[in-house]
Amino acid sequence: MPHTAPAPKPLAAPEAEPQPKAKRPPRRPVKAKQPKPWTRERVLAVREGLPQHYKAIVDVGAGCGLRQGEVFGLAVDEVDFLGGTVHVVRQVKMVGSHLVFAPPKGGKLREVPLPEVVAHALARHITERPPIEITLPWKTPEGPPVTATLLFYSRERKALNRNYSNMYLWKPALVSAGVIPDRLPGERFKQSREHGMHALRHYYASVLLDAGENIRALSEYLGHSDPGFTLRTYTHLMPNSQDRARKAIDAASGPAAEDDRDDGAVPVAVRRKQKRPSAAPPEGYDRRLTDGPSQGETPSDLWRS
Repeated sequence: MPHTAPAPKPLAAPEAEPQPKAKRPPRRPVKAKQPKPWTRERVLAVREGLPQHYKAIVDVGAGCGLRQGEVFGLAVDEVDFLGGTVHVVRQVKMVGSHLVFAPPKGGKLREVPLPEVVAHALARHITERPPIEITLPWKTPEGPPVTATLLFYSRERKALNRNYSNMYLWKPALVSAGVIPDRLPGERFKQSREHGMHALRHYYASVLLDAGENIRALSEYLGHSDPGFTLRTYTHLMPNSQDRARKAIDAASGPAAEDDRDDGAVPVAVRRKQKRPSAAPPEGYDRRLTDGPSQGETPSDLWRS
């Protein structure tokens, strides 16, 4: 059998030079929607439309800026009446069809100032409808059981959930306040996402900004992870620099500034706009020294005259 030479091995393709990784474009900041906050009259009208045992939900939402699930998960021992603080440590959340306790959105625990008006409303609520212990799994339906003494609960003495609250409590209150039309028999309520319980947080933010609160503090109270998001969301509600300047000077001047004008004196800004009467020229005054040369004269003629 004739000997045959082995076939030559194919030449390996030259290794390609590693290409530099393309740089990712910088992430654009999330474009925040700029909400139109409710008026105080609308907040009170919606509160009036809720059943008695749920009116304080509006007080906590509009007065402390809590989210819907955080209001539903608020326990009585997390309200520090003496220290004037609300500790936000939990929310009621729906996982599928199951209710669970979970940390606040983004896992951000926080402390929020407790205004006196909210404290009084909660004290009345606790007297009329004492808190009860409710047990739910933690984070997932299979999570460990956790018990909290909740301020708000259903008539079945269970934790409130958003589906029940929106359909049977919140939207009827919106109808009562004239925010949305009533539903026809057999139909659903009109979509009103901008008028959900989140509207109370927008109202809270608008009140604080109008009072001069800074964005970083507001972001902490709302539980936002990024103050920039808070700024983008509510920048249209911030007083402009001229408004802040006027308010600052008016506040610093106090009522004394008003008392000083009770004698009929004209404010400085007005006096500046009033045209002063011209006084008679002094003796020996030559009008040309101020009015300039008249027709036919040159500037040098003024010094020669």
